[in-house]
Amino acid sequence: MLDVVRLRVLLAVARTGSLTAAAKELHYSQPSVSHHLARLEAETGAKLLQRVGRGIRLTEAGRLLAERSAEIIGRLDDTAEELAAHVGLRSGRVRLAGFPSALGTFIPRAAMRLAREHPGLRLHLTETEPPEALRLLRAGRVDVAVMFRYDDTEPEDSDIHMIHLLDDPSYLVSPTPPGELADHAESSWIAGCDRCRGHLLDICAKAGFAPRISFTSDDVVAVQALVAAGMGLTVLPGLALTAHRNPDVEISRVPGSARHVHAAVHGEPPYPPATEALLTALRTSL
Repeated sequence: MLDVVRLRVLLAVARTGSLTAAAKELHYSQPSVSHHLARLEAETGAKLLQRVGRGIRLTEAGRLLAERSAEIIGRLDDTAEELAAHVGLRSGRVRLAGFPSALGTFIPRAAMRLAREHPGLRLHLTETEPPEALRLLRAGRVDVAVMFRYDDTEPEDSDIHMIHLLDDPSYLVSPTPPGELADHAESSWIAGCDRCRGHLLDICAKAGFAPRISFTSDDVVAVQALVAAGMGLTVLPGLALTAHRNPDVEISRVPGSARHVHAAVHGEPPYPPATEALLTALRTSL
């Protein structure tokens, strides 16, 4: 069986990039760090580190074990904290990663409800896009990932459970009353991130044209300012427009187009009390 202390040592080396820095972070001596790593190599039968000049780097086996160690240790730390909090939720923490427009709309309401009902529970928030939120969830660095998907038919990871929160409709954004999407086949367009750009290309294709993209920005404030200045049109989700709406743009809902917003959690219910309390706060804050 792998020793958790030695896994923590390997993870510290992977994080800091050196034995000396890992020893300092863990408050160990450098010989102690070297001893733990040697024992871990003996336990696994794999070479985990290799010398590069005066430094070291992880082998492929070392990187794989470090990634798994992050997940294992994250789960162990979560369990220890949940047990310390006990079912009364008098203390402890719960961690959420969410995309910007969710953090600008319903997540603050959920945070207020959670603080009111469980004042001893600390909520940690991280702003990030769905792919990174999912990576944080898999690594055990967050307890809930609020994320969106445009295609609700894509397969889910077997160890990740998706809880549907809402469908967020898409809106055509223009400096004048926009009319129908197909009316703007010759217009300039403003696109966002790769995932949102893909959605824009898809809905324009369904309307019978390929958009001429002139500008790219992930900032909904900047995008709407460009639209208001007559630099192009865009498509934005409703949550983004709720978080910020430029008074000089007009919007029109795109029929049949929406992104699906979920709370992703690791594993199946029942969830730890703090995680369940956060999920309840999210559901009741929409």
